[in-house]
Amino acid sequence: MVINRRGAAVKIWISAVVCTVAVLGSSLLFAGPKIQTWETPNGAKVLFVAAPELPMMDVRVVFDAGSARDGDKPGLAQLTASLLSEGAGDWNADQLAERMEAVGADFGTGSARDMAWATVRTLTEPKALNTALETLSTVIAKPRFAAADFDRTREAMQIGLRQSEQNPGAVVSKAFFATVFAGHPYASHPGGTQESLSAMVRDDLIQMHKKYYVTRNAVVAIVGAIDRKQAEEIAAQVTAGLPKGEHAPGLPEVALASEGVTEKVAFPSSQSHIRLGQPGMRRGDPDYFVLYVGNHVFGGSGLVSLLSDEVREKRGLSYSVYSYFNPMSQAGPFIMGAQTKNAQAEEALTVMQKTLQDYIDKGPTEEQLTASKQNITGGFPLRIASNRDIVGYLAMLGFYDLPLDYLDTFVDKINAVTTEQIRDAFQRRLKPDHFTTVVVGSSEATPGG
Repeated sequence: MVINRRGAAVKIWISAVVCTVAVLGSSLLFAGPKIQTWETPNGAKVLFVAAPELPMMDVRVVFDAGSARDGDKPGLAQLTASLLSEGAGDWNADQLAERMEAVGADFGTGSARDMAWATVRTLTEPKALNTALETLSTVIAKPRFAAADFDRTREAMQIGLRQSEQNPGAVVSKAFFATVFAGHPYASHPGGTQESLSAMVRDDLIQMHKKYYVTRNAVVAIVGAIDRKQAEEIAAQVTAGLPKGEHAPGLPEVALASEGVTEKVAFPSSQSHIRLGQPGMRRGDPDYFVLYVGNHVFGGSGLVSLLSDEVREKRGLSYSVYSYFNPMSQAGPFIMGAQTKNAQAEEALTVMQKTLQDYIDKGPTEEQLTASKQNITGGFPLRIASNRDIVGYLAMLGFYDLPLDYLDTFVDKINAVTTEQIRDAFQRRLKPDHFTTVVVGSSEATPGG
């Protein structure tokens, strides 16, 4: 009980000082934090930002070990990442949690299509720092993958899959990715399938960890009240237990479908979920900033977007309608989505398609572009206002090999975008005739149903 009270008190203090940094540091960070980079002796890439204002540190270790590496075992990457914190070295899951709680540190693991990660946030007081770093390094290098933990976590994932089958939003997302990325590693659902999880054995996790959790496949992002020498020691300590290994091979390019595909999924719901789009762009894409700003005008700026104005404000067809690009190592999706009454699904879809085609043909007005630029750049300082925000950006920059001046030049690149560039990029990159369209809802009311 003493451990829990002390840990809770420290976490409350951490939350308070984080809020202080967010408020006081935003104007300073707007110019972009100074990023330093190097490799550890065993080959891990490191990105570091010194943040001396408060005695805290964030570390994020990222591996090219997401679900795109599942191969013929969908769900393997997520199951592997989930089990990292279920037991490592001499500690079981409860003991790992107690170690971190005792010093007020936060710890977490996760995975997505491109990557898997482990993170820790701690005070830089020696006891807290040493405990947090020792725990992190053990978790990523020496997971137990105990049989009982394996069985329990796999069952939890299977339960999650069954629950997702009752969620039309999850159903439409899964069907959309499976069709847009058919034949590509991005097509499979990160959570796997009932069949793939049932067939999985403990050795599958051991082999995945052995292959992908290696230093040449890792990026270490560090932000905190330490100097360069300390950061070098921390990065070396965190990765010391990992073998060098090899970097994961590049993923295949994503191909645009040769023709449009429409899929209707019957679902017992009064609402239809609409999802349409195509492969969009990758991280580091030369059109990234133009497409990002252009989409902000079109459907990425919430209730003031053109898409929302046409579908929601003028016609009342949907409370929420949106679009976005999701760039990944290879071309991630461009997605348009909406939720509407079954009886209005066909009309909503038609309006969404027409609004996009008009935008491709004409592009934004100067007034629309100016408003979007102001909205994006005005909110940018808050996006890098805390150590946690910055460490996330560092991990992204390192993982995708983006320029170290990305944050410094972000505002200038946004402001440099023109209406002509947006019109040109949208005409070149988006092909509505090749879109995948998925509608999940009542089969009697969905388009063509």
